[in-house]
Order: sequence, then C-alpha cells, then structure tokens
Amino acid sequence: METNLTEIKARKKALREEIWQKLTEAGVARFPGAFGRIPNFVGAEEAAERAAQEDAFQKARYIKANPDSPQFPLRVKALSQGKVVFMAVPKLRAEKPFLKLDPQNLRVHPMRAATIKGAFKYGVPVAPEEMPVIDLVITGCVAVTEEGDRLGKGGGFADLELAILQEFGRLKEETPVLTTVHPLQIVPEIPTEEHDFSVDIIVTPEETIRAKGAKRRPCGIIWEILPEEKIRSIPVLAKLKSKNECFT
Repeated sequence: METNLTEIKARKKALREEIWQKLTEAGVARFPGAFGRIPNFVGAEEAAERAAQEDAFQKARYIKANPDSPQFPLRVKALSQGKVVFMAVPKLRAEKPFLKLDPQNLRVHPMRAATIKGAFKYGVPVAPEEMPVIDLVITGCVAVTEEGDRLGKGGGFADLELAILQEFGRLKEETPVLTTVHPLQIVPEIPTEEHDFSVDIIVTPEETIRAKGAKRRPCGIIWEILPEEKIRSIPVLAKLKSKNECFT
C-alpha cells in the first residue's frame, strides 16, 4: 500500500511537470508562469464568461472559491452579481480560516476584492461554523480528466478545505464543483488518492464538459492520512482533533 501510494505521488508529480511544461512551450501560460502553481492561462476570461452561463453558477448564492489567478475573472463575476464568495486563508493557518466577501458590504469594485490580497483587506474572517451551506465550489486545477478527476499543485489544501466544510455540514455531497482550465490541462488519466475530490463541470474557453465519472466526495476529514505536524499547524484541525479525542 505504501509503495502504491509512493508511486501515485510520483506519477502526480510527473504529470504536474508535464502540464506546466506544455503550457509554457505552447505560450499560453500567463505571468508569473505556470510552474509550481495553479497556472493562469490565455483564455481565462472567456472560460469565466462560459462558466457564468452555467445553471449551477447562476443559481448559487454562496460560493467557495480558490484564490488563484485563472479563476479571478469568475470571482469578479460572482461578486458583481451579488453572490457571497468565501476564500480560504493560505494554508488555513488562522483561527478563522475563511474570508467572506459579501457584495452588500463591499465599498470597492469587485476587481479589487477578488484577489487574495483584496480578500484579506476587504473580507471578513469567518470560522466554518459561521458559514452558510455552500451552493457551488469553484476550484483551480493543474490538470483534470473528462471523468472529473482533478490534480492540484500538490499541497492537498484544496481537498482539505472542502473536507473541513463537510465536517461542519457546510458542504453537501451533491454540491457541484466547477473548474476553468485551458484545453491543454485536460488529460486522459490522473491517479487518485482517498482524499481527492472530483469536479463536476469543466469549462474551457471553447467548451463545457460534464464530468463522466462517478462523483467522488470523501466523507469529511480523513485523520489517518494527516501528519501531526500539519494538524498542529492548522488551528481548526487541532481544535477538532482535540474535541474528538475528548469523546473517544
């Protein structure tokens, strides 16, 4: 099992490098470059336009969004349309690990609030228990399959953020997960692990793909795969673990 897990992680790492290289060589990676991040891409605005036409987006009132550059246009659209957007504090290292952007309370243009810097400046820190049930998740990818398997940049925080929201009853199994990507980020296969969430809607500048695979939603936090050091570094996890131990 350990060998298999090591192999999966190695394959994921190689696939990330391959996608970053492809985007760079094709000249479609935007500043500050593809490597080491959720890559911004030429056509991100067009993908956001297309995503904003989705029923799941139009009906959503409360959105959990990633803070990365390629999804910036979609966050701007959400705020401009009066939707409340939540972004996670980087690495979840705050007592209140989410930032709430409510258009009714913003005194600046959505473009200023929709960056992570803007979210810190204009958003309100909230704990998971202070959040409403999320209607839509917007996430970034390094790669994605048409089945809905997703590959992030390797930190595991995107999945952990959703697991925490599940743990607090703020994310339902049926809540749609949407991503915007460049076509070069769509690959035939991605190795998956127990904690990986799948995406339901994949939007490129040219097309919208409904994920063909089974919806994968791990049931909350999988404690046994989290190193103690990581748990201690994330206040909400440390508190949850301490609370759970009191009842065992």
